[in-house]
Amino acid sequence: MALQHPTTLLNNPLIFTPHGGRSGPGINLRRQPLPISAVAAARPPPPLPQTSTLPPEKIEIFKSLEGWATQQVLPLLKPVENCWQPQDFLPDPSQPLDAFMEQVRGLRKRTADLPDDYFVVLVGDLITEDALPTYESMINRLEGTGDVDGASPSPWATWTRGWTAEENRHGDLLRTYLYLSGRVDMRMVEKTLQYLIGAGMDTGFKNDPYKFFVYASFQERATAISHGNTGGLAKSGGDPILARICGTIAADEKRHEAAYCLIVEKLLELDPTTTMLAIAKMMRKITMPGHLMYDGHEPRLFDRYSAVAQRLKVYTVSDYADILEFLIRKRWRLEAVEELTAEGRSAQEFVCGLVPRIRKLQERAEEQARKMKPLSANFSWIFNKPVSI
Repeated sequence: MALQHPTTLLNNPLIFTPHGGRSGPGINLRRQPLPISAVAAARPPPPLPQTSTLPPEKIEIFKSLEGWATQQVLPLLKPVENCWQPQDFLPDPSQPLDAFMEQVRGLRKRTADLPDDYFVVLVGDLITEDALPTYESMINRLEGTGDVDGASPSPWATWTRGWTAEENRHGDLLRTYLYLSGRVDMRMVEKTLQYLIGAGMDTGFKNDPYKFFVYASFQERATAISHGNTGGLAKSGGDPILARICGTIAADEKRHEAAYCLIVEKLLELDPTTTMLAIAKMMRKITMPGHLMYDGHEPRLFDRYSAVAQRLKVYTVSDYADILEFLIRKRWRLEAVEELTAEGRSAQEFVCGLVPRIRKLQERAEEQARKMKPLSANFSWIFNKPVSI
């Protein structure tokens, strides 16, 4: 996932908010307020966490699925010996110094002509990937599927550790490539990552595995799209190796997406109402993993990064709607789900009506954005150079 991957639906300085009150999604077209920065010390004390959100019979469903998960989900992890490693794409430090330096010079030559705004989105992808400690700690708190002692043999815990191990390579590879390129201020990148991990993340699923698996299905697909588009820009910009890196990471995300979608599919079969309610809850507002991104200077950093991603078509409002359409209509076929309670049918009606509403909101947001003057912002990640947002 970097629960991946990882932009908000913004067209700076407008905020696109695909959610609303009881009547359904809405859109806020307004100047951005200054959000709370990612400095953890500035936050008010959080409420005491709930010790349990699921009744015992719901937890038992996940216990009963352990055999199924072993057979259907765990095979979507690759054996370590069959996995790529970051070093496969990087200059080889075991070579003689002259040969190693020649490889580094080649990397720098390939990245020299990539524009500054490209590196803004690539750094944003890296930081979102590298906040992995936050993601694993959240997953391990899930009821019925968490890794209670850090080495549980349950298939749910085995999946989480394996998923984390595979995802860990993504940040390692992107960070080293960016470091060797010389195009970014690595100290500012590292500060941003430390702030983000220290700030944590509140996605709204708490310790509810139903909601988490819905959230992860969306995020893995979003991250795959983002990395795939970033790879396309690298290829057109003259760096085929960076393009292959982004494409390889995107392929991992697609495989992880398949696992999470499969779990939601199974839950719809066994517990359709609870699962439909979880889908409605999570799709009312998708909180992006890096929403508390902060570099020590710019409190609107995530909004600005997201606006650059939108402008470069790395991840857009249209992508958001496409993901919803794929999950709702094609993958999970939610309009065909039966045996729902009245509450479940209400959630089904809301979810199945989301895509056309968001398409209309997208048109309105884009029209409003076209009427506004072009803006630019300086990014500390690229030595405070300005880029258009």
